Amino acid sequence: MKKVMAFGSFDVIHPGHVYFLKKAKELGDFLAVVVARDSTIEKVKGKMPMYNENHRLNQIRDLKIADIVLLGSKKNYFEGIMKIKPDVIALGYDQKFLASGENLPRHAEIVRIKPYREKVYKSSLLKKKNRRKVL
Repeated sequence: MKKVMAFGSFDVIHPGHVYFLKKAKELGDFLAVVVARDSTIEKVKGKMPMYNENHRLNQIRDLKIADIVLLGSKKNYFEGIMKIKPDVIALGYDQKFLASGENLPRHAEIVRIKPYREKVYKSSLLKKKNRRKVL
């Protein structure tokens, strides 16, 4: 069985996320998705997510694309990788974290998924658009 792992914040679920997860699923027989912790997002992006980690976890589960969805570790970003031992790690086109492949299992192939309408379906753009509507 070929195991694939994908990571993300998944703060505002949109068609780009669905595309990313479906493409990741096509890379193997089993898809594990790691949803970033609130504290990790704050550290990496410099701000808290719009939705908390449990909400985002349930949103990804509700899509019913992944075979397993779990929260990332608070202490060791690579804990999920070492636990699942994926054959493939799928990264989004704009993911900077983990992009270098450092500290990843030597056997894991890194695959970068191409974007789906990135000028339209990008969480940061959608958040800005929604903020303008509120103002």
